[in-house]
Amino acid sequence: MKSIAQIAAELQGYDPQALSADQVSAFLERLALPVTATEELGIFEALGRVLARDVVSPLSVPPHDNSAMDGYALAGAQLVAGQPLTLRVVGTALAGKAWTGAVGAGECLKIMTGAIMPPGLDTVVPQEFTTSADGHITIAANVLRLGDNRRFKGEDLMEGGVALSKGELLTPAALGLVASLGLKTITVYRRLRVAYFSTGDEILSLGEPPREGAVYDSNRYTVFGLLTRLGVEVIDLGVVRDEPALLEAAFRDAAQRADAIITSGGVSVGEADHTRTMMKQLGDVAFWRIAMRPGRPMAVGRIASAGFQAKSASSPYAESASSYQNNTASAASGAVLFGLPGNPVAVMVTFLAFVRPALLRMMGCTRAAPPLLRAVSTEAIRKKPGRTEYQRGTVTTAADGTLQVCTTGNQGSGVLSSMVQANGLIVLHHGQGNVSPGDAVDVMVFDGVI
Repeated sequence: MKSIAQIAAELQGYDPQALSADQVSAFLERLALPVTATEELGIFEALGRVLARDVVSPLSVPPHDNSAMDGYALAGAQLVAGQPLTLRVVGTALAGKAWTGAVGAGECLKIMTGAIMPPGLDTVVPQEFTTSADGHITIAANVLRLGDNRRFKGEDLMEGGVALSKGELLTPAALGLVASLGLKTITVYRRLRVAYFSTGDEILSLGEPPREGAVYDSNRYTVFGLLTRLGVEVIDLGVVRDEPALLEAAFRDAAQRADAIITSGGVSVGEADHTRTMMKQLGDVAFWRIAMRPGRPMAVGRIASAGFQAKSASSPYAESASSYQNNTASAASGAVLFGLPGNPVAVMVTFLAFVRPALLRMMGCTRAAPPLLRAVSTEAIRKKPGRTEYQRGTVTTAADGTLQVCTTGNQGSGVLSSMVQANGLIVLHHGQGNVSPGDAVDVMVFDGVI
């Protein structure tokens, strides 16, 4: 396992006070290592988990050549371009049963969707393309070609082939695929454990009365939602006051119980903030100023978990490390730390841009980066080259079917209502300048991401 300094040495042009978004992603690819423990789950329990080994198909899907629709099966060689074809119907093949009769020249077989194609028959004409009379059907000229509407054995999956690859995130479609192979259980990586807490004396918990200069903690709830959607085991440690003993206890507790720790607030330079000092004291941590908007300050690294001792018996975290020895992620290496800024929108943007892909990698997922769509901007957007900007936007479909996007207006990092109004982030890349109306831009859509 590499130290922060070793990872930094691998990145060309690494400067913690002027990191590009691409450099951040490259750094986190090296820091966020996958868990290795696995477990066997039933299909109903496996949604959202990550495959720990390839699923090899024990059978072919479909297991035989079959009809793709209701109609009539025939030997396609009898078709002649430009001419209708009349055939005698000699029987009916039903799904789930093999038809045992014989079909000769000038004959056909009525067949249902999914029924096995008898030997010698290779084409199915849909029944709506035929006319019938006196036990015969007539197929109109040029409505059918040899091989139409026939599914081949193993067309979907061949016996012995890889049906799903290690590292696949198990979607509803993937669960159906596993079930189609007759498999009751599947091997997945164990669920990732992520602890999080908010910091700062200015933060109010819900239920506390308002006071001058204080704000209610929204980050705790947005982070909870983001983590829950991701499918990790969420360990909520609440709000931790800006006191060294409480912060140390919280960090130690989190590192003992979790694979990753997320904090919000306390990563900027500030005389009254002990969070940054405690991160440095307890772990191998880098403090960044990222060339991005919103977001900029961020801390990453690892927090040690060994030797945890509660500093105060009255602390809500006053439990010894032995309490968690059966729930430890990796006591030797500690937990990966993501110290996010305090502003609500900045928390969500840095999570979506950097933390979510990193956590997916830790879950064992091989496809961690969110896809970007291209949309046409309906407005001018001011942008200076030299930083990546994530502007809240609303994507719609234009009359001609193309995607278009506009900003939600005020892009301040404390305007949380703009994240509710938006359905995606307009990603303006590091070297990009001003955007004119009609220019295409990249968009990270929220649907499927949060």
